[in-house]
Amino acid sequence: MGVELSREGLSEFFATVMDHLDEQQRRVVAGAMVQALGRGGQARVVEASALSSSTVNRATQEVRAGVEPSDRVRSPGGGAKLAIDRQPGLLEALDELVWPEARGHPMSPLRWTSKSTYNLADALHSDGWEISAESVRRLLHQMGYSLQAPSKTREGASHPDRDGQFRHINATAQQFQSAGEPVISVDTKKKELVGNYHNDGTEWQPSGEPLEVNGHDFPDPEVPKAIPYGVYDIANNEGWVSVGDVADTSEFAVESIRRWWNTLGADRFPHATKLMITADAGGSNGYRIRAWKKYLAELAAETGLEITVCHYPPGTSKWNQIEHRMFSFISMNWRGQPLTSLRTIIELIAATTTDTGLKIHAELDSNWYPKGVKITNTEFAALPVKGHQAFHPEWNYTIGPTP
Repeated sequence: MGVELSREGLSEFFATVMDHLDEQQRRVVAGAMVQALGRGGQARVVEASALSSSTVNRATQEVRAGVEPSDRVRSPGGGAKLAIDRQPGLLEALDELVWPEARGHPMSPLRWTSKSTYNLADALHSDGWEISAESVRRLLHQMGYSLQAPSKTREGASHPDRDGQFRHINATAQQFQSAGEPVISVDTKKKELVGNYHNDGTEWQPSGEPLEVNGHDFPDPEVPKAIPYGVYDIANNEGWVSVGDVADTSEFAVESIRRWWNTLGADRFPHATKLMITADAGGSNGYRIRAWKKYLAELAAETGLEITVCHYPPGTSKWNQIEHRMFSFISMNWRGQPLTSLRTIIELIAATTTDTGLKIHAELDSNWYPKGVKITNTEFAALPVKGHQAFHPEWNYTIGPTP
């Protein structure tokens, strides 16, 4: 059991001691405090100490492995810092460069670009950042882009109205934001194996003492996979992730949105009358899924919100904003960490932050969601769903709050 310490007391403790410590000593104190606090300690230390989540992760692992006294500020073999560690805000600056570069409105929320890594590096240089084109390529890869892959660079066959749908999403989002109405991006993150499995990436460890994980990645049939469903609030740079272990169903997806609204959204937008959702074309929130619309209609009736949904065209899920504003940072935060339990996954998600102020709330959803729910033609026809007749009503529709 961890020690009892209030949020204010923990913040006061770090404010008092951190200025008197060198880098290694700060990690020792942070790691020891995580151990002392017990469950949920990592997220609390990240919030109270102003240290990054990756630093607290590293500190916790060092303390668990046993830290010997040293006069060195950096641990042996530490080497030069990464560019994103030397220059706080660099990752966000690159993300901002890629984000608006759509072939439409310059302030578009779309996530696609035809810029080369050399052009991006030059643009960053002009803003005072020090980074090479190769470093840009690596960072873009970490963020979920694959600009160097020919299959990704060549657009090839695509829906003829793809660009038009991007512009429609952008215009609709701007209307909602200008009126102070919430706009959220939703999606299911990749399912994760739960257990002592290898996780791509590296973390600081005592030299010659890497974390030991299973020699294979064969899933245990007795242990379900973790299913993180995310909701990203664009205006507040804030996320919600429900972690389930049953199935990625439409009911689970809408329940995640419901929990975001009841926990965060209603407070952030107390005068909201509408809600805009951007989602992929497939999966549990696909535009062809009747159950997705049925459960959204129930949510609209509960909240009194008029819910507008705009789907990204098929084959463009990598441009959904949640992928690059939230999921990519979660993946970087737990790189090299075996996801040994659902609790570990939830704590690592909740401890994810960025220099631009991203905050993520995460919790376990232990509900059971049956698969294969059927909605009859009569039931579907009774739903208060109205397609946007001006442009692709199958991709763009509004659900009224009428039961």
